[in-house]
Amino acid sequence: MTPTPVTFVSPTAPAAYQWEATNDEVAARYGVPVERIIRFDLNTSPAPPELASRVLAGGRFETPLSEYPPSDYRRLVEAAAGVYRVAPENLLVGAGADEILDLAAKTFLPSTGAAVVPVPTYAMYHVLTSQRGARSIAVPRLGPAADWALDAEAVRAAAREAEVVWLCSPNNPTGRSEPPGAIEALLADLATDAAAAGREAPAVVLDEAYAEIAGHTLIPLVERYPNLVVVRTASKAYALAGLRVGFAIARAETIGRMAPYRPPGSVATTSVTVVTEALLDGSAMRANVARIELERGALREALTEAGWTVGGSETNFVVADFGTPERAATVAEGLLRRGLVPRTFAAGHLFARCLRLTVRDAAGNDRLVAAARDLATEGVR
Repeated sequence: MTPTPVTFVSPTAPAAYQWEATNDEVAARYGVPVERIIRFDLNTSPAPPELASRVLAGGRFETPLSEYPPSDYRRLVEAAAGVYRVAPENLLVGAGADEILDLAAKTFLPSTGAAVVPVPTYAMYHVLTSQRGARSIAVPRLGPAADWALDAEAVRAAAREAEVVWLCSPNNPTGRSEPPGAIEALLADLATDAAAAGREAPAVVLDEAYAEIAGHTLIPLVERYPNLVVVRTASKAYALAGLRVGFAIARAETIGRMAPYRPPGSVATTSVTVVTEALLDGSAMRANVARIELERGALREALTEAGWTVGGSETNFVVADFGTPERAATVAEGLLRRGLVPRTFAAGHLFARCLRLTVRDAAGNDRLVAAARDLATEGVR
């Protein structure tokens, strides 16, 4: 049995993200020393870059820690604009990609509205839609034979009655990007349908959390489509998840619509300072991406040799398919007994028969492979 997620809401409250069990909770439940716990469920990198440690140790921040950060995050915005090749007015800073997603929901999604959610995907899209009092229109993806690509025609049809379309590419948890041209074609179709109906095209919120790892982006499309908001983060490729910095990238007028919903000073001065330096010097990010690619290939190969069915990925995680939810739960339990925490999926989820596994460092990945081999000798695979 996998750890019960930690929740903080009543059954009558709006939908909430299911918080993962903490290291201490996992250690107590399975009798594993807390220092032996490795998180394969959070899609983070195993250690912050040396650059972050150096900046924090230097203690020279944007403003004294007794003061709020600059209200416009100017140096951070200018650094991000340079990396993403847009103008500063095309950027909005938030406390992680999750705050950016929340701002998009507050901006574009009325309580009487609806949002299209291609499933499976990141759970927060449904959560944010529910919290706005709006309706989620779940549109199943095409399935494993098509690399879980969008059913573009079904999304287009559903979007005719929606104010927001949530997209994620590369997608979590499938690990795959949409086929080249698919999202651009969808944007064009949505614009055509909206013009024919005499209405505003729905906002398309494109979550590109893993774009640096995949090596491609659709940011250039924001100038052509005023309804497109691209979301980026310092959490994944930059390995700075704990600092909570994300960005919205869109047309200036679209950013202007979102900006009033941004809370003041939600990004800490330490986060602003470190992420600015990380953007200005991208060497740590590039080295991390190279490490992820190397370790991901080796991990996938080793797990396959251990008898697991592991799909391809353009992200910092892989997905192992065990055929049935029961087998996936048995493997998850075996990993947890060894202090290794996989991402599991609830009963009824399209990935309930799967485990999602973050690509860690070589030592952590070796522990996962050793566990897979041990479980195979026990007849669990």
